Amino acid sequence: MSSGLKRRLLLLLLIPLSVLACVNAWFDYRLADSAALQQDRQLLQLVPLLADSVVARGKTPDAPPVLLTAPAVEEFLKGRAGFSAFGIADLDGRVLVGDAWLSNVPPATREPEFFSEEEGGVTYRIVSQRVQTAGGELVVRLADGSDPRQQWVRLVLLKVLLPNLVLMLVVVFVVNWAVKRALRPLLALKDAVEHRSPRDLSAIDVQASPEEVRPLVESLNRLFDLVNAQAESQRRFVADAAHQLRTPLAGLQAQVEAWAQAVNTPAAAAAWREKYAGNTPLAPADNASLAINIGASQINRLRDAVRRTSQLANQLLALSRADARNLDAQPLHRVDLKELCETLLEVHLDAATAKRIDLGLDAQAVHVTGHEWLLRELACNLLDNALKYTPEGGTVTLRCAWTVDDKAPYLEVEDDGPGVPVAERRRVLERFYRVPGISAEGNGLGLAIADEIARVHRSQLVVGSGLGGRGTRITLLFGA
Repeated sequence: MSSGLKRRLLLLLLIPLSVLACVNAWFDYRLADSAALQQDRQLLQLVPLLADSVVARGKTPDAPPVLLTAPAVEEFLKGRAGFSAFGIADLDGRVLVGDAWLSNVPPATREPEFFSEEEGGVTYRIVSQRVQTAGGELVVRLADGSDPRQQWVRLVLLKVLLPNLVLMLVVVFVVNWAVKRALRPLLALKDAVEHRSPRDLSAIDVQASPEEVRPLVESLNRLFDLVNAQAESQRRFVADAAHQLRTPLAGLQAQVEAWAQAVNTPAAAAAWREKYAGNTPLAPADNASLAINIGASQINRLRDAVRRTSQLANQLLALSRADARNLDAQPLHRVDLKELCETLLEVHLDAATAKRIDLGLDAQAVHVTGHEWLLRELACNLLDNALKYTPEGGTVTLRCAWTVDDKAPYLEVEDDGPGVPVAERRRVLERFYRVPGISAEGNGLGLAIADEIARVHRSQLVVGSGLGGRGTRITLLFGA
C-alpha cells in the first residue's frame, strides 16, 4: 500500500516537473529563435552600411578597394571582438578586404543569403549579399559569432535541464521522506491488522487512525463485531449444549456402568438374577446363559459409547472455556509446574497400572505465569492421549524443566507408542482430526484443546518424536 502511494505521488510530482522543464526549454528555444531573427535583421541592416564604407576602387584590379568603415559597423565589430568578422570579396569569391576565411561562392542574385559556419570553434551567423558600391559590384559578408542558438544550448544545459534534474532528484528524496512520515499511522494500522491473531476480533481504535482511513477502520470494526457476535453465539451454544448434556450423560453412564458390571462379574450376575429372574437358584452354566440373554456385548458397547459421548461433552465444554477471547479479563497466577505434574501423576497412576505402562516423572522446580486449571487440563489431555495410544508394557514420561539455555520453561509428555507421522503433526492439532489408521478410541479434540490453551498462554505446542525417534513427544514451550 505504502509503496503504491509513494510511487503515485512521485509520478504525479515528477511528471509535471518534467513537463514544465520541457515547456521551459521550448520557450527558451522560441526566445533563442526570436533572438536569432533579430540577429539576422541586425546583420541585414549593417550590410548597406558596410557597402557604403567602400569609398573607391583600388588602384589596380587586384588591389583592395578603399574602405572607410561606417561608425555603426565599427561599433558592431568592436562590441563583438573575437566573435565578429567581415569581408568584401569580388565576384569570384576572393576576399579583397577583411577576414580571408569568409571567402565563398558569391550569391547568384542580389538577394541576401544567410548561413552558419564554424571557424575556430565558434559558430558564426553569416549574411552574404551582392551590392553595388563605389568600387563597383562586390560581395559584402558580415559574420556574428554570438549565435543565440549556440548560447541556447549552454543555457538549457546550465540553467534549465541541470537545475530541473537536481530538483527532481531532491523531490524524489523529499517526497519519499514526507510520504513515509505521513503514512506512518497508516503503516502502523496495516502492521496492527497484519500481526493480529485470527482469533482477535477486538475493535481497532478509530481515533488513532488517519482521518482519511477512518471509514475503512469503522467498516472493519463493524465486520469484527458481526464475526465476533456469530462466533460468540456458536461458543455459547456449544458451551450450553455441553453443559446441559453433562448431567443426563452422567446419570446414563452410571446406569450403564452398573449394567456392565452386572453382566461382567459372577457376583453381580447373581444379584441381577435375583432381581430380574426371581429367587430360583440357577446352575453356573445358567448364569452364563443369563449373561448372554441380557445382551452382555451390547451393554459393553453401549457403555463405551456413553463414555465417548460424556468425554466429548466434557471436551467441548473445556474447549469453549479455553477460548482466548474468554480469558483476556481473567487474572494470571504463578503456577508451580513441578507440583502440578506430581498431582497429575497420582491421578493417572491407576490408568497406567491397568495397562502395565511405566508412568514416570522428570520434574524440575519451574514456575510460570498462567491459568492453573487450564494448564492442568492441557497436561491431562496430553497424558490421556499418551496412555491411550501407548501399547501395554510401554513407557510414558511427564516432564517439566528449563530449556538448555535456561531461558524458557517447558512442559512435555513423551511416550514410546506408534508416534505421529511428520506430515500429520500439524493436522493433529486441528479439531476433530485423527491420524488415519489409529484404532484407539477418541474424538480428536484433546490436542486441539491443548493447542488452544497454549495460545492463551502465548506459548507454542510442538509435536515431535520421542527418544531415539520412537513414539511421540509433545512439548509446551512457554513464551515461544
